Amino acid sequence: MGGRHTAPWCPCTRASSTRSPTRSPRNGSSASAHGSKISGVRAEAPRKISGAPVEWPHGGVLSRDWVLMLGEVLDTASRRLQPQQLPTVLPVPVVDAIVTTAERLLNGEPNCLKIDPEKSCTSVVLVGDVHGQLHDVLHLLEITGYPGSDQIYVFNGDYVDRGAWGFETYILLLAWKVLLPKRVFLLRGNHETRFCNIAYGFEEEVIVKYGDDASFLYEKILASFEALPLAAVVASSVYVAHGGLFRHCQQAPVLTPGTTPNSSKRFMDPESRSLKLGTLEDLAKATRGVLDPSGVGHNAVPGDVLWSDPSPNPGLEFNAARGIGLLFGPDCTQEFLQKHRLKLIVRSHEGPDAREKRTDMKSMDNGYTIDHVVDAGKLITLFSAPDYPQFQARSRRHENKGAYIVLEPPSFSKPHYHTFEAIIPRPQ
Repeated sequence: MGGRHTAPWCPCTRASSTRSPTRSPRNGSSASAHGSKISGVRAEAPRKISGAPVEWPHGGVLSRDWVLMLGEVLDTASRRLQPQQLPTVLPVPVVDAIVTTAERLLNGEPNCLKIDPEKSCTSVVLVGDVHGQLHDVLHLLEITGYPGSDQIYVFNGDYVDRGAWGFETYILLLAWKVLLPKRVFLLRGNHETRFCNIAYGFEEEVIVKYGDDASFLYEKILASFEALPLAAVVASSVYVAHGGLFRHCQQAPVLTPGTTPNSSKRFMDPESRSLKLGTLEDLAKATRGVLDPSGVGHNAVPGDVLWSDPSPNPGLEFNAARGIGLLFGPDCTQEFLQKHRLKLIVRSHEGPDAREKRTDMKSMDNGYTIDHVVDAGKLITLFSAPDYPQFQARSRRHENKGAYIVLEPPSFSKPHYHTFEAIIPRPQ
C-alpha cells in the first residue's frame, strides 16, 4: 500500500462505457478450460484524468457509466496516489452513500438467495475469493463481460484482507450491487468478519487510507458484512456458499462468556456428541446478522457456512484444523444434492496456501478443483485470486492461476471453467 509520491490527480465525472485495456495478464494470456485464449495487451501508463472528485449522483441513482468511471478512478488512484490520498478522489460521503445504499439492499435479501435467470440471461458467472486484488477483479470483469440484463454475477465472499486494495474492491462491488441489484449478488466469506480483518490487514488498510474518518467507515463496512447473504441457489440446480455445507441445529446452547474467534477449540460445541447435516430449511432459519459467528449455538450454521471444508473421507466432523466449521465428506455432498435435487455445489474458501497444507486434497494451482464426484453431481472449490497472496512473509509466491465458472442456459447446471492469470506489474 505504498509507492513513490506523486502529485494528486482528480477523476473525471464521467467515463466511456467501454474501459480501455491498460493491464496485461501474467504471461500475456488468459485461458479457459475449453482451450480458448484471451489475448492480453502490454501494460501502459494509466491516463491522467482531470475533473472533480467522485460525486454521488443527484438523487442517488447510479448509471453504468458512473460505476465504470468509479472502477477507472480506483485503478488510477492505486497507481498514482499514496494510500492516504484516496479520500481526495473518493470522498467519505460517497463511500458512506455506497455502503448505506448497498446495505439496505442486502438486508432485504434472505439468508439463501434464490436466483432464477430470466430468458434474456445468457450466463451466470461465479467468482471465488478475490482478497483485495483490485486489478485482477477489474481484468476479470473486462474479459468476462460486465453485469447486465444478459449476465448475472455471483461473488462468493472474501473481498478483503491479504491484498492492498480490499477497500477499493469491496466498494466497487457494492456499487455494482446498487446499480444492478438483481444481476449482482454478493455472498459472505469468512474474511467478512472483524476477527479476520484485524488479523489479516483490512482494518489497518482502512486506517491508513482514511485516517480520522477510518473508524466511521470501518464500522459502516462491518455492518454491511453482517447483511451479506450466506448462500445462493442458482436455477434450482447449483448451491453456492463460501465454505460449503453446515450442520442441523435443534437447540442453541449458551456461548461461554469470553469466547472469541481465535479461541480455537472453544469454537466447537463440547456438548455435541453427534452431527447431522443441515438442510436449506435450516439455513433459512439461521441468524446471520452476527459479525463474528462463533460456530456454536445459534451461530453454528453461519459459522459452518463460512468456515467449513470438504474432505475426501466420508462423514461429518468438527474442523479441528480451523477450530471452527466442519469437515464434510462425499457422502454429505451426495445427501445434500439428492435431498434438494441439486446438481452442483460451488464453494471457495481455500487458496493454494490452504491446499498446500492438506496433502489429501488437490492443489489450487489452476484456481479450481473438483473435490467430490458423486452420483447426484459434483462439489467444486473456486478461487479467483491469481498469484496469491499479495502479502506474505516468504519470498516464494504460489504463482497460481485464478478461475471463474460460467453457467449457461438452458439448465445453468453445467460448469464451464475459465482460468486467468495475474495482472502485472501491480502497483507497489
